Amino acid sequence: MNPERIFEEFPAPSYRGTQEQALRDVRDAFAAGNDVVLVRAPTGSGKSLLARAVAGCARRAGAGDPSDATGAYYTTPQVSQLDDVAADDLLADLNVIRGKSNYTCILPEERDTPVNQAPCVRERGYDCSVKHRCPYFSDRAIASNREIAAMTLAYFMQTAGSEVFRKRDVVVVDEAHGLAEWAEMYATIQLGPRTVPFWDDLRVPDVDSVERAVRYAESLAGTCERRKDDLLAQDSLSPAEVRERDRLQELIGDLKWFVSDFRDPQSPTTWLVDQSDPRSSGRDGGDGDDPQGGPLTIKPMSPEKYLQHTVWDRGNKFALLSATILNKDAFCRQVGLEPDRVALVDVDHTFPVENRTLYDVTQGKMTYDERDETTPKIARTIVRLMQHHPDEKGLIHAHSYDIQERLADLLSDFGVGDRVRTHDRDGRDAALDAWKASDDPDVFLSVKMEEALDLKGDLCRWQVICKAPFLNTGDSRVAHRLEEGQWAWYYRTTLRTVIQACGRVVRAPDDYGATYLADSSLLDCFERARTDMPDWFAAQVDRMERPALPEFEPRAALAGTDPASGGRSGRGSHTGSRGATSGANADGNGGSGRSSSRSSGSRRSSRSSPLADVWDTDE
Repeated sequence: MNPERIFEEFPAPSYRGTQEQALRDVRDAFAAGNDVVLVRAPTGSGKSLLARAVAGCARRAGAGDPSDATGAYYTTPQVSQLDDVAADDLLADLNVIRGKSNYTCILPEERDTPVNQAPCVRERGYDCSVKHRCPYFSDRAIASNREIAAMTLAYFMQTAGSEVFRKRDVVVVDEAHGLAEWAEMYATIQLGPRTVPFWDDLRVPDVDSVERAVRYAESLAGTCERRKDDLLAQDSLSPAEVRERDRLQELIGDLKWFVSDFRDPQSPTTWLVDQSDPRSSGRDGGDGDDPQGGPLTIKPMSPEKYLQHTVWDRGNKFALLSATILNKDAFCRQVGLEPDRVALVDVDHTFPVENRTLYDVTQGKMTYDERDETTPKIARTIVRLMQHHPDEKGLIHAHSYDIQERLADLLSDFGVGDRVRTHDRDGRDAALDAWKASDDPDVFLSVKMEEALDLKGDLCRWQVICKAPFLNTGDSRVAHRLEEGQWAWYYRTTLRTVIQACGRVVRAPDDYGATYLADSSLLDCFERARTDMPDWFAAQVDRMERPALPEFEPRAALAGTDPASGGRSGRGSHTGSRGATSGANADGNGGSGRSSSRSSGSRRSSRSSPLADVWDTDE
C-alpha cells in the first residue's frame, strides 16, 4: 500500500467540508504502520469518496513480487449503499459484482431464469454458447481483474477461499459499525422446515446442550452430503432440485464449520443453541421415551475466528468507515482486532447543529408493559406534528410491525389516515419508493429503516423515533451478554441505532430536518451512553428542547386543508422544520410558546433495575 497516493486517488474534482483533512489523517495513520484504520465520519462526509481514495492506494500489479497481493476490495453490508456506489459517476471504476440470483440468464428460452437456476447449473456438462456474454460471469471476470472490486459484505464473506476473489492488498468496509453483528448473523445456523429441504423426514432430538447440538450437526451434515450426492449423480435437475442442491451445500459448510469451531480449543467463539417447540414446525413432540425436538438455531457470539477467515485474511491493510463506531476498544474486541494495531481517525461534522435539531416530545415509556398506555399518546403527538408540518413529508420510526399497526389504526381513527402510508415485510421497498416519488406530504410509518436511507431535501423534513431501539432481550445472545453485565454494550448499541436514524433526514450542510423523540427511554439511554456519544451528537442532545405544537386538531393535520372542508386543497406554505415556536407545547397544554431547554445531563435516572426500563420482546 502506498498511502501517499491518497490525494491523487480522491475521485472528486474538489474537496468539500473536512475531506482534505480526513485524507491527510488517514494517510498519516497508515504511514505510521497501522494495519487497520477506523474512520469515524458523520453523515455528509462523503465516506464513499474517502473509501475510493483509500482503495486507490493499494499496491498495483507489477509493483512488487508476483506473489504480492494487489488491488482492493470495497464492501458494505447495505445493498442500497452498493446501489448508490454503482450509480455514482465519480465511483465508476469500482467494479460491482453481485450474487448470481441478481442476474438473469440471456439464453432465449431462459430470459426469466436467474443465473443460479440456469441450464449451466441444472445440467451436468452443459456447454453454454453465450457464457462469454453472461451478465454474471462477465461482471465477475471484470471485477476479479480490475484494481477495485465492489460487493456486498455477504458476497465478500461467501467468496472467502475463492480462487477468483483472492487476497488483495487493501480492503475497505463502508458502514462497518455493525461488522460483529453481521458476522454473527451470517454465521448463525437455522435448522427448520424453511432451511432444511428434508426436514419432515428427520428425527430431531431434544437438544439440551451445545455438545448435543454438535453431535446432531455432525450427523445431519452426513445426511445432507448423501442427499447432495444423489442429486449430483443425476444428469439434469429441475430448478427446485438446483435450489435444494445449493442449499444442501451451504448447510454442509455451515454445519462443518460449527463442529470444527466448537472442537477447536483455541477458538474464542462462544456458541448458544435455541430450540423451538416441536409444534412450531408441525411435529407432535414424540412420546415420553423418545422425545422429538423442534427447529434449532445455533448462534455464535463474537465470532472472531469466522471474521478472521472471511475478512481479516482477505487483505493486508483495512479501512473501516462509519459514523457510529462509538468506542474503539470495544469495537476491536468484538471483531477480533488488537487495539494497539488500530488507529482511529475522527472526521468533524460539517452540518450546522441548528439544522439537525432534536426535540423532546416524550409521552412515556414504550416498554412492553407500558406500551398500551403510551402508544395512543404518541399517536396524538404525531397528529399534532402533522399539523405543524402540513406541507412536509414525515417519517415515523415505528420499530416493530406491532407498533406500526397500532399507530396506523389510531391515526386512521383520528381521521388522518389519508396522509399516512405503511408497508409490510414483502412490499417494503416498493412502498418506500412510492412514498419518496410522491409530491404529497404524506407520513410514512416505517419499520427498521434507521440505516441506509437517504432522505435529502424535501424527501423528508421531519421524523419521529417512537421507541428506543433496544435489542430484544428475549434473544439468547443479548440475554447472555446482559447476564455478564455488559450493559455499556447494550446502551451503546441502542445509541448507535438512534444516531443512524437521526442522520436520515439531514444529508448536506444546507439541508435541515427535525427529529422528534417520543419514548422517554431514549433520554435515559442518552444519559447512560453519554461517555460513548460523539461530540457532534452530544451538541444536538444538549440543544434539545420541548417544542411548542398546535392543539390537537386532526382535521388541520391534512396538508393544505381548510378545516371547514375536511379535504386537501393543495400544498400549503413551507412551515420550516427548524423548530416549533408557537401554539401549545408538546404535552398538549396551551402556553406562551416558549420552549424549555433540556439536556441529557440535567436528568436523573433510576439505577435500581436497568432491565425493567428496557425489557423488550418484540419480534
